[in-house]
Amino acid sequence: MDDKSTHDGRFSGLPGRPGKIIAVHLSYASRADQRGRRPGAPSYFFKASSSVSATGSVIERPAGTELLAFEGEIALVIGTAARHVSLAEAWDHVGWVTAANDFGVYDLRAPDKGSNVRSKGGDGFTPIGAALIDARTVDPASLRLRTWVNGEIVQDDTAAGLIFPLAQFVADLSQHFTLEPGDVILTGTPAGSSVIVPGDVVEVEVDVPGGPTSGRLVTTVVQGAGPAYDPSLGSLPAVDDNQRADAWGTTPPAGAGISSRRSAPREATGASAAPDPRSLSERSEPKRPDPLPAELRAKLEAVPVAGLSAQLRKRGLNNVTIDGVRPLHPEAKLVGLARTLRFVPNREDLFASHGGGYNAQKRAFDAVGEGEVIVIEARGETGSGTLGDILAIRAHAQGAAGIVTDGGVRDADAVTAVGIPVYTAGAHPAVLGRRHVPWDADLTIACGGTAVQPGDVIVGDRDGVIVIPPGIVEEVVDAALAQEDEDAWVAARVAEGHPVDGLFPPNAQWRARYEAEASTDSPTRSLSERSETRRPDPRNEAHR
Repeated sequence: MDDKSTHDGRFSGLPGRPGKIIAVHLSYASRADQRGRRPGAPSYFFKASSSVSATGSVIERPAGTELLAFEGEIALVIGTAARHVSLAEAWDHVGWVTAANDFGVYDLRAPDKGSNVRSKGGDGFTPIGAALIDARTVDPASLRLRTWVNGEIVQDDTAAGLIFPLAQFVADLSQHFTLEPGDVILTGTPAGSSVIVPGDVVEVEVDVPGGPTSGRLVTTVVQGAGPAYDPSLGSLPAVDDNQRADAWGTTPPAGAGISSRRSAPREATGASAAPDPRSLSERSEPKRPDPLPAELRAKLEAVPVAGLSAQLRKRGLNNVTIDGVRPLHPEAKLVGLARTLRFVPNREDLFASHGGGYNAQKRAFDAVGEGEVIVIEARGETGSGTLGDILAIRAHAQGAAGIVTDGGVRDADAVTAVGIPVYTAGAHPAVLGRRHVPWDADLTIACGGTAVQPGDVIVGDRDGVIVIPPGIVEEVVDAALAQEDEDAWVAARVAEGHPVDGLFPPNAQWRARYEAEASTDSPTRSLSERSETRRPDPRNEAHR
């Protein structure tokens, strides 16, 4: 490495200018689950050494683009040449470890077809630093990676969350070419990568908790002034909803367009631009309006689950009750739209890859919105908790309508004290990993023997929890309310001493009387009146 390169400020976080930068495409379990695919072996792409920058630098979002995304990564710097090295000896060839940020412009990704030459090769697109950690002083499995955007932590994972161990990248690459001193391997990013806009400040740190650290690698985003890309020379930036979904790292709710989820670009032109006041989670997963109209929600709150069950049965839907769950708050009504989470049976290797870091369970509780219900598939297994008080607090703070799990609840008293409606199959003191692996979210699941899809209407009371397909909910609730009025009238007649034969259900004579009396009642009956007890108390003296 020449002296000029050593003193170039862009490479101050490295021993010198690297000859090669090799980046891993997909390496963390959390990111693979987010993308819906898991590689059987590592795959790679090259980045230009001219893309390297140091801590405190700026990165330009190119003119005419919208999807500049960060990727916090652990960077390995080769210390001694490696060629055909075994997995067991590969780590000995790593000289240093540090933090990196593998920025990319998703607007340019499609023409690259996986090479990432244009999408990730821009000047300043590979910040590395701030300081080097001697690889000989750390256990590679103990390394932790964290990323912040405007002071908000958005990535927090460890090397234990990797699909492949760090040393495997060194051994694998050495089969194909010589890794030379100073070469850099960018080892991939976990879930949490998302879009940033001009004015944002991104920080990445690699450390061993309680041990050595790279310090924070700081990069500020600015708006590129141009010139715009010339169409006569090559492919132009282009985005579609799939690119936006990948860039933001989120999946839109059913029926919603992704484009509505992206933040509008702000015209910042320098490092002094103010950061976007919204948090990254607010920008990438904006607070959704309650998809249940207020009037419909009020009707659902007024009608008992038993009445809804009867109407669904009339429509041929018998398998719509979530069985085996009981409420921690029997006095509270549960009404909301389903967001789903699935656990699979615990297997030690799968828990090692999926249980740590920003796993599916944490992502589901962070993503739940106002008026939504987290429904958890735990296979009826109550031998450990599927949530505790911290996650219940998070859901409550997000405005969630409630939580339903056919598994256990840990810290049951503390969860109850949070106040959010929770239905569970029971309490258990053990942690998640005893029986479950958090696997995936926002998909069709089985909870309490019933299929539940994201967006289904969930209603719960003392009798239990029912699932209503959203396409028929208006019809079902209106019919249930009408039936409740009729049943209340029948109950009053029985309390007066009439026999149930011919009255329950009403024959033609009784129905004619009911309809005549109903037509003379007040044309409007409040939902609060409907929700009060309709059937007279048979213990009342007036009904004896």
